[in-house]
Amino acid sequence: MPRITHFQTHDVRFPTSLTGDGTDAIVSTFQVCSAIREVATRLIGKETEELFADMGKTWDYLLADPQLRWIGPEKGVIHIATGAVNNALWDMYARSRKKPLWKLIVDFTPEEFVRSTTFRYISDVITKEEALELLKAKEAGKKEREEKVKELGYPAYVTSAGWLGYSDEKIARLTKEAIAGGFNHFKMKVGADQADDLRRGKLIRSIIDDPENLPKGIAPRDPESEALKGKNAGPTGSVLMIDANQVWDVNEAIDYVKGLAPIKPWFIEEPTAPDDIVGHATIRKALKNSGIGVATGEHAHNRMVFKQLLQLDAVDVAQIDSCRLAGVTEVLSVLLMAAKFGVLVCPHAGGVGLCEYVIHLSLIDYICVTGSMERNVLEYVDHLHEHFLNPCSINSQGRYNVPSNPDEGYSIEMHASSIAEYEWPNGTYWQKRKAEA
Repeated sequence: MPRITHFQTHDVRFPTSLTGDGTDAIVSTFQVCSAIREVATRLIGKETEELFADMGKTWDYLLADPQLRWIGPEKGVIHIATGAVNNALWDMYARSRKKPLWKLIVDFTPEEFVRSTTFRYISDVITKEEALELLKAKEAGKKEREEKVKELGYPAYVTSAGWLGYSDEKIARLTKEAIAGGFNHFKMKVGADQADDLRRGKLIRSIIDDPENLPKGIAPRDPESEALKGKNAGPTGSVLMIDANQVWDVNEAIDYVKGLAPIKPWFIEEPTAPDDIVGHATIRKALKNSGIGVATGEHAHNRMVFKQLLQLDAVDVAQIDSCRLAGVTEVLSVLLMAAKFGVLVCPHAGGVGLCEYVIHLSLIDYICVTGSMERNVLEYVDHLHEHFLNPCSINSQGRYNVPSNPDEGYSIEMHASSIAEYEWPNGTYWQKRKAEA
């Protein structure tokens, strides 16, 4: 029986702060990195098939070390490390079955799905029995939905055109390129200056609402269609979202966003501190008459935060993060809760490798859990995909292609050459910069 005998960790950092890309109202420079260690040691010597047989139980075991739990519990760096190990296990599981991760889970029975999920601390919102009933109700149409999404792709939205610091010329060029690529959902960063945000928003609106900018032969989408209803879509069916990255206090957020009502955003993302569930509920209630929703979740550090956001009607769109939550097992629990409350799940993908991760999660949500992708959109950032063996891709309609390589697992394996170049601090790129300093 195969056993886990060893593991490797890599701290890989890309010089995003040196390019000027990826700035928002909070972060003007940042490095992307990842590292794990202590959590993984709990798996040394374990039989892989025993772990795969009950991934919910395996997840509980990963979080059960009393010393590591003291550092959290279930939050902070220890939770992120747990997520890295859990994701690696799921990747191993999928590869062992010669399936992409989404296909592995889609092929589960409802009972296997429930057994792979954690319900600890959320059973007051959804029980295993309720989850099983929800999944069984969607079981009959799974095959048809799988074939449909393979044919059409999964809907995506683009962030790349709306970063703070871009010139108007660059914003206009990137927005037009996104329209030509088939996108009709666009997101821009806000929060540094209200007047400038309003001006930039009007610029983007003037481009995405102009039928002359649509690709040749493409008709405007119906703003009142089921997919666009309630999203403040313009005359071409294009949707604008705004993202503040936690920059405001609650009352400040309300006043600021109301001032951006003329650009008709669908939602404001991360308007305040990510742990302030009551604050998000207050903001959502105050913006209701403006027709602007609230989205958050990329910094929600565990399923309990999502539980409370849902319980207090604090969110219109739940934006799960595949690496901040403790891996696929915890993500599945959030998908189930959101489905019960009828809240959209639009995963966060604004980081290196996140697009590769989250297409799997959205496919699982559509095929197994909600049975609908019409209103959902998955973030896409055209950045650094060349470092992965199985990079995600977008079709001509602005939709993610479905991962199909039976050997790719969770699609997140990096090229050895990329690791050798960007591993911190001894990668060739960083050694060169050190020598030039």
